[in-house]
Amino acid sequence: MADPEQADLRNRLLRALAPEDFAALQPVLRPEVLTLKQVLISANTVIETIYFVEAGIVSVTSDAPSGRVEIGLLGREAMVGGAPILLDDDRSPHTHFVQMAGQVLSISARTLREMTEVRPALRRILCRYVQAQHIQTAQTAYANAKGSTTVRLARWLLMCQDRSDDDEITVTQEFMALMLGIERPGVTIAMQVLQKAGLVVGRRGRVQIIDRDGLLDLAGDTYGLPEIEYARLIEGNTDPEV
Repeated sequence: MADPEQADLRNRLLRALAPEDFAALQPVLRPEVLTLKQVLISANTVIETIYFVEAGIVSVTSDAPSGRVEIGLLGREAMVGGAPILLDDDRSPHTHFVQMAGQVLSISARTLREMTEVRPALRRILCRYVQAQHIQTAQTAYANAKGSTTVRLARWLLMCQDRSDDDEITVTQEFMALMLGIERPGVTIAMQVLQKAGLVVGRRGRVQIIDRDGLLDLAGDTYGLPEIEYARLIEGNTDPEV
């Protein structure tokens, strides 16, 4: 199989690399298919492989005896599993699993670590991505503290739409409740509010977004900061559209 060409990639992080840094990575990037619910990284296990998402969505969750809560949502802007490696660790306390099937380009953690040790520009942009992901996690904490269930659901749907190719998201209310860390009746009520406002249409196992601007208005300041900061840190865009 031919090596992937940088201009043909969908992963925004790989596309943002300097051509010489991507050329160094190119021969060791392996295309892989993501399957629904596939666990890419298990909590507290040595990370062997790093993934650059081309299509699909990966959830990062904190798992405890009391339940699972999503703390990160990763798509084609993302590098999955790279933060501990760049920070001289070898594992994460969080689970990374596939929420929406797709494709990735993978690289061994050891190879990526070795390359970042001799290519400072590569390390710099990947560390900037770690900062961008930290901002998303912090904004999730803000949304959980300040936003109602309806606001949090609006934000989550916007983030899913950002990382998909369609206005229709395949997701059940049970899964939304799990990811938001709430009981299913709360999601049911929030979905009813969104549908009554004409923002979404819910079907069995699917949610269709029909008014993104309305969702943006509802989400307010719980959405947008991580997206702005990613564009600034990774793409050098100081005035992105959100």
